[in-house]
Amino acid sequence: QGTMNNLIFGNETHQYYETISSGAPAGPVFDGSPAVHTHMTNSRLTDPEILETRYPVILKEFKINKDSGGKGQWRAGDGIKRTLTFKTPMTLSLLTGYRNQVIPGVKGGQSGQKGQNILTTQKGEKTVLKPCCSQKVNKGDSITIITPTGGGYGKKT
Repeated sequence: QGTMNNLIFGNETHQYYETISSGAPAGPVFDGSPAVHTHMTNSRLTDPEILETRYPVILKEFKINKDSGGKGQWRAGDGIKRTLTFKTPMTLSLLTGYRNQVIPGVKGGQSGQKGQNILTTQKGEKTVLKPCCSQKVNKGDSITIITPTGGGYGKKT
């Protein structure tokens, strides 16, 4: 996926940091795995029940982003889509990559999908955020992280 998808939010009372996984690239004779870390240890995210109990957020969505990995004779693993809604004003910071370019496939494999960071206000207005940014968020705002994926390997026959 080419990045670790760092998501940080906090205020004077709460601070939280996570790295969000994506799909592993394909290689000669193997498909990549979906929804795993590839640039650091395969750490676990905080369980949703703990996250929602200890922090003023709601985990609205966390799923594998089907068919997002690069296609080829061997497919890259699919990335994820993760949406958090804030229950109080916070500062949100993102350190992410591969939002403006794709990760190419190898030996005829197709490129993976670009990532995207989308802020949705309580009123439903959507803004695509820069890959690296810091942003004030209000109660009811949501951040959606769509992780980039690696490229496929080999031409599909």
